Amino acid sequence: MNKIKNITKTILSEEWATLTRIDYDFQFEDGAWKSVSRECYNRGNGAAILLYNVEKGTVILTKQFRMPIYENTEDEGMSIEVCAGSIEHNDDPLETVIRETEEEVGYKIKDAKQVYKAYTSPGALTEKMFLYVAEYSEATKISEGGGLESENEEIEVLELPFTKVVEMIASEEIKDAKTIMLVQYAQIHKLLG
Repeated sequence: MNKIKNITKTILSEEWATLTRIDYDFQFEDGAWKSVSRECYNRGNGAAILLYNVEKGTVILTKQFRMPIYENTEDEGMSIEVCAGSIEHNDDPLETVIRETEEEVGYKIKDAKQVYKAYTSPGALTEKMFLYVAEYSEATKISEGGGLESENEEIEVLELPFTKVVEMIASEEIKDAKTIMLVQYAQIHKLLG
């Protein structure tokens, strides 16, 4: 891209992830070069999965406390979401959703179908989400899930009728973007009939 030059980066924080201020010159459509400054939060990429059961007409979601949501709107701090996690080390996204499915919700899946790659907040986050769907059954349940104590997770596992989840999005009880995208994928492709 030849419309950007003179990039300088200043690390502002490296606590949980890396917050960087990036200063650069950008050439606008009128040909003018302007100096621009943006903050960029890099926590790596992530993967998420919608688990569904055709026979029962249900999906598996999680419910957990999210500080950034609480900071925005205190009474919305508990978030209902699909199972998800950060891609660690050199794992591929599929390995991540398989691991997170076992840790968070207690199901052991062998495979999943990737349906989207998406940036959920491209103005501030570097994170690309790899979004999957997979079927589950009682035969694939190996534990109660709930997350890892070592990661300070306390996750409630929800098995809900798909029709109820669609209603929860309409009523704004579910506001998580990755969850909405995956539920809409399931609707469009009629995964649950």
